[in-house]
Amino acid sequence: MSRPTPRMTRLAAWIAIPAALVASGVVVSQASYSAFSSTTVNPTSNWTAGSVALTDDDNNTALFTAANLKPGSTGTNCIAVTSTGSLASTVKLYGTNATTTKDLASNITLSVVQGTGGGFGTCSGFTALGQGASLYSGSLAAFGTSSTNFATGVGTWAPTGTASETRTYQVTYTVSPSAPNTTQGGTAALGLTWEAQNS
Repeated sequence: MSRPTPRMTRLAAWIAIPAALVASGVVVSQASYSAFSSTTVNPTSNWTAGSVALTDDDNNTALFTAANLKPGSTGTNCIAVTSTGSLASTVKLYGTNATTTKDLASNITLSVVQGTGGGFGTCSGFTALGQGASLYSGSLAAFGTSSTNFATGVGTWAPTGTASETRTYQVTYTVSPSAPNTTQGGTAALGLTWEAQNS
């Protein structure tokens, strides 16, 4: 078998270079064309939580600061509670931090009536909301031990969450006319909490 001559080798190399360039051009040519495509898009989704929100008009002042009480002493005050949440909810009233000495709390009657009109410091214009307006009537001691959280709280108010809504609560205390002599110098304390939970 004869060996390729130097001339044939050089000729073959010169032929190979154009062939390689042609092949490379084919690859580049094919890569320069984009593929057909199609998409469909759903706009960005967004999630926002609703809210329950309660405020009152007491300016961080206790409903009552009553001293020198005696059998038959009584007092009344009102407080307006407003719901501004965006969710339908249920509002309950319950007691917190109940304390007493000399059993005074058991000798004080507490009444809570729900209505409209009036506000903190005055019940002028208050109107009870008909049947079911009386939320509690009993001893201060019993309220402080039986209604201590949302589950055991009292109330029928159910804000819709579609607009700001206000309810006024008329709270009245009366020292029992038959309070025993042993309650002299006694003390009683109770916080009131309104809580809303979405329904």
